Amino acid sequence: MTKRLQDAHALHGPDRPRKGSEGAGAGTPVCPHAQTCGACQHVNEPYAAQLARKDARVAELLGGFEGAELRPILGMDDPFRYRNKVVSPYAPGKKLPGAAPGGRAEKGKGSRGDRAREARGRRTAGRARHEILCGMYADHSHRIVPTDGCLVENERAKQVILAIRSLMPRFGIEPYREDAHSGFLRHAVVRVGHTSGEMLVTLVTNGREFPGSRAFCRELVKRCAGITTIVQNVNERQTNVILGEREQVLYGPGFILDQLCGLSFRISSQSFYQVNAVQTEVLYERAIDLAGFTGSETAIDAYCGTGTIGLVAAKRGARQVIGVDTVASAVRDARENAKHNGVENARFAVGDAGAFMRERAAAGDAVDVLLMDPPRAGSSEEFLAAAVTLAPRRIVYISCNPTTQVRDLAFLRQRGYAVRTVQPVDMFPHTDHIETVAVLSRKSATKTFIPVTVSPKDMGLDEAKAQPTYENIRKYVKETHGLTVSTLNIAQMKAECGLEMEGDRSGGRQQPKCPPEKREAILDAFRHFGMIGSDTSG
Repeated sequence: MTKRLQDAHALHGPDRPRKGSEGAGAGTPVCPHAQTCGACQHVNEPYAAQLARKDARVAELLGGFEGAELRPILGMDDPFRYRNKVVSPYAPGKKLPGAAPGGRAEKGKGSRGDRAREARGRRTAGRARHEILCGMYADHSHRIVPTDGCLVENERAKQVILAIRSLMPRFGIEPYREDAHSGFLRHAVVRVGHTSGEMLVTLVTNGREFPGSRAFCRELVKRCAGITTIVQNVNERQTNVILGEREQVLYGPGFILDQLCGLSFRISSQSFYQVNAVQTEVLYERAIDLAGFTGSETAIDAYCGTGTIGLVAAKRGARQVIGVDTVASAVRDARENAKHNGVENARFAVGDAGAFMRERAAAGDAVDVLLMDPPRAGSSEEFLAAAVTLAPRRIVYISCNPTTQVRDLAFLRQRGYAVRTVQPVDMFPHTDHIETVAVLSRKSATKTFIPVTVSPKDMGLDEAKAQPTYENIRKYVKETHGLTVSTLNIAQMKAECGLEMEGDRSGGRQQPKCPPEKREAILDAFRHFGMIGSDTSG
């Protein structure tokens, strides 16, 4: 353990235990599936030992950033039943001797659904019935392990998974056969609102036509109180990817609502939403706190998804938040979430975040804070380079994979950023996964520049090179101070210094004042090009 980590632990002391450190010990429930499932590698270990291991891992990976504060991991008071999203495959198991093929069809009046159900019965005639398996895949295999007593899955969601299995024979619904690419029901995905209690059920099917779907939904809702919407997602590809691109709402509005950090969020079948709501609040609260919002900052929320952290930032101190994501459905949810919560200082756009940041940098738009929460693979060099070009004062990097995060932080450090604080959060107890919040600040933003008058002759520049054009001023500021300034910024400073300007560049609109650090850098450029004297106040 590094000295920084030891010091961090010492802050808590014997009378101030770290949250979650008491955890599991004697009396900890024992998972019967731990040896076969592979989802929770450490579920039968004391929780305090798990947290200590994760602290050591963070110190190993991120302890090399000089001057960075490594904080102790934030654990859970109750690290069980925390997964509010449960995914289960369905597959045939052992043959059931003496069972009639197919299933008992619902009686109808010769509707299209009845005819389709009869056709399905003819297709399955002569086939022996099998038991239906559901649960999780065994580690490094496609063998399904029944996990009826799972210690991390939401109990209500698990009841829905089992209810679906019990209804399948009655409605003639065959489980998916991966080897033959046959059968109908591939997966069920159940989301439970942590505060609302609402449940969204997504049925992933190998085909669009779903005979008896209305009757099936009615029976499922009757058996499982709290289901407010059911969606059919169609995935006819031979792939390990769970969800397909086409879907239709079978019951309810097609989404559920849940609360997070005092805001209400709309969650649809394909929305990204953290599976551990309790720790998500801890994570977001800490990230927003470390971002240091004062009410004057513009923030970009890259990888914004449904806008969760961006909207929290907009409510907790940011002057303006701009969210960007490539997934159009997620951005639609983000806009609805903003509208639903009455958040007027946040907007969301569909697009590539890297390209968006480059465009803003080219326009000279100032961004104070970059919020980024990339996937496990981390960010691309293209994205990170765009972030450096935009040059936000602070970057709040939320990561679900500290291994790729340390690579990205090294890239940013080499380009003028310093890692200030690292805060781990245990989002997935009993696993090796660690969520970390790393806060970086731009080194140049903290430097004090001393005005020096240097003539073009002293610099060995000819008259052409020293010509004080807008472009030359921007180039000088970028190379000397590491800042990107706009034509408007330069024009504002020209007006302040009483220098000749090339017309009014405001378009008649009231514009925000040039930021102090850019103001000083532009004045330095003016002195460099001999446009003002060395004694001109900055």
